[in-house]
Amino acid sequence: MSAAALTAAAVVGAVALPASAADHARPQRPKVEISAVQYDAPGREDRSRRSLNKEWVELTNTTRRTVNLDGWTLRNEHGDTYTFHHYRLEGRATVRIHTGYGHDTDSDLYQDRNDQVWDNYSDTATLRNDHDRFIDDESWGGRHHRGGGHGGGHHGGGEHRHGDIRH
Repeated sequence: MSAAALTAAAVVGAVALPASAADHARPQRPKVEISAVQYDAPGREDRSRRSLNKEWVELTNTTRRTVNLDGWTLRNEHGDTYTFHHYRLEGRATVRIHTGYGHDTDSDLYQDRNDQVWDNYSDTATLRNDHDRFIDDESWGGRHHRGGGHGGGHHGGGEHRHGDIRH
């Protein structure tokens, strides 16, 4: 009987172990992802303010917590980089980062560029945090796969538009 009791205790202990390990798991970090890219501005690409602002990248905060993006960067394959300054992305919110000039708001930021940033044929938008750690990316065209760095396949779907960065 004591051998059976020891076996039962070992089974209960083994079952309890994963629950105990789960209690010590690191809390999930806030998740910000590239949710859409409009790399090929619709209409005539004439480098006008209107045309440049139709080229954009959207970031979505998928959590309920506000994320401080101060010092985060968004860059293309050529190294053209936009750095976020004093911007907080509210929980469950989306911000659109336009290539051209404009007045920054909670939902729209502007890179203040005079030329396209995102290549229409092949490029990658990469998001890094203020410690230069990879957060997400989205690639399109040529040698790239669609789907982004967060493993989703939803980029490039019918409801998501993709854009282009040129320099």
